Amino acid sequence: MHPTIHQIPLATLTSGDTLFLQAYQFRGQQPGKKVYIQSNLHGAEIVGNAVIYELIQFLRNIDVSQLTGEIWLVPLCNPLGSNQRTHYFSSGRFNSYDGRDWNRIFWEYRSDADDLDDFVQAHFDSSPADIQQHYRQRILKAFAQLEQAIASPKGVPFRDQYRYRLQTLCLDADYLIDLHSSSNQGINYLYYFPQREESARLFLLPAGILLDHYDGDAFDEAFIKPWLALEHCFAQHGRDLQFDVEAWTLELGTGLRIQPESVAKGLRGIKNYLTYKGSLSLSGFPVDAPSYHDVRFTATSKLARYYAPRGGMVQPVASLGALVDAGQPLYQLLSFDKRQPEPKTLVVHAEQDGLIFDMAMNQAVNQGEYVLGIL
Repeated sequence: MHPTIHQIPLATLTSGDTLFLQAYQFRGQQPGKKVYIQSNLHGAEIVGNAVIYELIQFLRNIDVSQLTGEIWLVPLCNPLGSNQRTHYFSSGRFNSYDGRDWNRIFWEYRSDADDLDDFVQAHFDSSPADIQQHYRQRILKAFAQLEQAIASPKGVPFRDQYRYRLQTLCLDADYLIDLHSSSNQGINYLYYFPQREESARLFLLPAGILLDHYDGDAFDEAFIKPWLALEHCFAQHGRDLQFDVEAWTLELGTGLRIQPESVAKGLRGIKNYLTYKGSLSLSGFPVDAPSYHDVRFTATSKLARYYAPRGGMVQPVASLGALVDAGQPLYQLLSFDKRQPEPKTLVVHAEQDGLIFDMAMNQAVNQGEYVLGIL
């Protein structure tokens, strides 16, 4: 099966060059759901590009009858972030022009929708498929109005133009998967949304974090929150619905690296998820339920992040991926305080039981800088 390749221009540069996105569209023999998968929204988080490469090779070698609907794959979805460098280090988490996090800029329909109650009342007795179709059309119609500002003579900041081009590719999707990694050292896990826990298990990852607290307009949030709001509004009016629309962020290992284990787990999880959802027909998938029921779930609001109580050098005691008990030593901080006659050490202990899912790459810290996270 061969993909249709789309090149989407983003911006012309001073040099005369043009930044492009490149999307690979695989279309199955029968119509069905649209799957959208992207990688490298944050410049240093490169592992998802390898996952998409493997997906492209895999899809090229299956029969068209094994795919229902379509799959869109967008590697290197943020060219500016991917190319950003400071000395030897890839950075690209923040837009160098305005300081904004590249994954906190996206348009979300819910903030523009002031008549959700009217929509629910008008469609209360409609089938879920009809409701989903009409609601999606409302989202797309509202989104299309953004183009007027982009095309105006006064223009818009690059972030607005960028988000418009990227979201144009995905707002009509049914399943969205955004591939990330830690910017530090991280395990393999995912972020998921309310009432999607059972689907989260399908990715075969050891841990999942429920997004019950939002700190901005992230890509997956902007996609799914209008649908969550619609479900909530129906529930308030007395009808329980859950639409087959889902968004995921997979966090696959450590930043600045392509770890083979993380690539393999990401690829396996995506195959399993898409087979269960009916987009793919593959031998050996989906795997038997017991293989993916042992997942450690927690909520964003329950995460514990540890910051250096003073400046110094971090010497880990507990390792990434370790289960720790309250009171157990996490790390030792070696401090060369110039007001003291000799160096001092401080041992930091866990305040609760949990799993160390993230650790700072840099073990030299100023007071208040991030050291590790526990879920």
